[in-house]
Amino acid sequence: MVRDNVQKIIGELPQGVELVAVIKGRSTEDILSVIDAGIKTLGVNYVKDVKNLFSLLDRRVNWHYIGIVSLEKHDLLRRKYLEIFDMIETIDSVELAKELDNKCANIGKIMPILIEVNIAKEPQKSGVIPEELEGIVREISSLKYVKVTGLMTMGPLVDDPEKLRPYFREMKRLFDYINILRLPNIEMRYLSMGMSNSYKVAIEEGANIIRIGTKLFEE
Repeated sequence: MVRDNVQKIIGELPQGVELVAVIKGRSTEDILSVIDAGIKTLGVNYVKDVKNLFSLLDRRVNWHYIGIVSLEKHDLLRRKYLEIFDMIETIDSVELAKELDNKCANIGKIMPILIEVNIAKEPQKSGVIPEELEGIVREISSLKYVKVTGLMTMGPLVDDPEKLRPYFREMKRLFDYINILRLPNIEMRYLSMGMSNSYKVAIEEGANIIRIGTKLFEE
């Protein structure tokens, strides 16, 4: 069933859209099943989830961190985890980017990051509000060991994915706007948005990374 789910979704995706499998709460057996079915990138919410998985999979897949990041003793900022992750999708402040820059400088690694945007300005969610995005990107552009490669959003929780279309459309507008600024050290390649119930709408509005969990693993 997992194989069928994965291959059905992959078969639907336009060329150039990357599918990230959200592995939160999934067994090793399930994770191996989606990889065997064609998944190339895992989305990790908790760094503890990679402790055993990385020793098992190593570079067989790409590793994206998609969870909350904080400055307070966050395990993600430890060397062994920074060496694992290929991208961090949830940077939402200059302070966090600077700390990440310092840590990556210590290991000589340039870390691709996405700036998380709180597109609906929901007070309970992390992310940069749209009005502050340009200023934050400009400040981060001066850092040497993190590289902004695009934007990411969660979007509000709604029952009808069509209700997310205006938010996704606004994310694409922001993405294009930052792109045309041609800021140094900024390479706008990825727009990460859309999940199990909304990825089709997100793709229609310009997403080229989608993050799916339930629809891959459900029976």
